[in-house]
Amino acid sequence: MIVTLTPNPSVDRAITVTRLTRGEVNRAAEVHVDAGGKGLNVARAITAQGGEAVAVLPAGGTEGTVLGELLDSAGVPRVSVPVAGAARVNITVAEPDGTTTKLNEPGPLLSTEELTAVVDAAVERADGAAWLVGCGSLPPFAPSDLYATLVERGHARGTKVAIDTSGPALAAAVAASPDLIKPNHEELAELVGRPLPTLADVHDAARALVDGGIAVVAVSLGAYGALLVTASAVLHARATVARPLSTVGAGDCMLAGLLHGLATGLDEAGALTAAVAWGSAAVSLPGSRVPSPDHLAGVHVDLTTTPDLTMELGQS
Repeated sequence: MIVTLTPNPSVDRAITVTRLTRGEVNRAAEVHVDAGGKGLNVARAITAQGGEAVAVLPAGGTEGTVLGELLDSAGVPRVSVPVAGAARVNITVAEPDGTTTKLNEPGPLLSTEELTAVVDAAVERADGAAWLVGCGSLPPFAPSDLYATLVERGHARGTKVAIDTSGPALAAAVAASPDLIKPNHEELAELVGRPLPTLADVHDAARALVDGGIAVVAVSLGAYGALLVTASAVLHARATVARPLSTVGAGDCMLAGLLHGLATGLDEAGALTAAVAWGSAAVSLPGSRVPSPDHLAGVHVDLTTTPDLTMELGQS
């Protein structure tokens, strides 16, 4: 079982348009509403693939009720912690060529007591779990060490902890040595404080983090696939998406595939292959939908243990 904590969840409304024209009336061709936020996406993806996941989240206001109903309809077990503020609503506008425009609300202010209750719920629910995962942005003005606290408390109970966030929250979590992190290219560059124009640069940054005590560093690189670095392995995997529709949540599906693979006994190569397959399948779906097993059937993943480190990484 994998337990996810999403301290700043959202109701995600994805709107497909034939063309987005700024300053004019744009009519929707299609609308999807999903429970959003990185941890919820991870839990939804694992559940859709027949795995076991539990989503822990703060839930307040009408939007919090909607989040619970959306998770229930997706079959995702949840622990909803009552809070005073209403959950945020995020809007994604998707165009036929795969271009996505996002409008994200900041989310509610959570009191110290509410933040503590959410972390308590996640740590307690993760007893006996394969992974405890802290995902996504923090609520406004939440302490940047919230995920570091999650790492420390999870480790104190013998649970492996994975973190997928950015900025000061990621830096603080890294200092607590989580078992796995999954930054994207931009987030890793921000973390190490320098540009990473080639795969060699990404590798060196990831290697330094592994040498510093993080067992697995998996870097999502968009169209350039993903690089996984451990003390004993360097793996690069990539898949071609013929018709991309939306990148929203693709990195979350990648993380879901990676953790599910590791939790079910796959080796690092198998887990990374699953991760890239799940993420690539998600790109072929509208909005923040997550792939089912049928969506993986046509995905071919190329994996190598000897990646071309001279590869230049453009806009991914």
